[in-house]
Amino acid sequence: MSYTIRMVKLFTGELVLGKFDPEKNILKDVALLQVIPTQQGAQMMMLPYGYPFEQEFSGTIEAKFFIYEYKKVPEDLETKYLEACTNLTLSTAGVTLTGATPSGNPTGLIK
Repeated sequence: MSYTIRMVKLFTGELVLGKFDPEKNILKDVALLQVIPTQQGAQMMMLPYGYPFEQEFSGTIEAKFFIYEYKKVPEDLETKYLEACTNLTLSTAGVTLTGATPSGNPTGLIK
């Protein structure tokens, strides 16, 4: 069964990401997203919702606790979420490895 990856805000104000099961109306394998301020702006940190007591993405949250559902999940967040859940690295389409690099290697490939 394939699930839709959804990003929602909960009543608690937390921003979470997970696999939505429309039959049960729940979000499964929930990840908590936290914004971390940096000198360059901000970064997103993703960790299991039950962290530090759960080290893996598991658990469920019922849809009745959602206050906002984002229309679109950013592709890079969805990819990182799927990689974290499956321990697989996903390739991204449209990435070109050409152009000048700081090392002077014109192909952009690491040798």
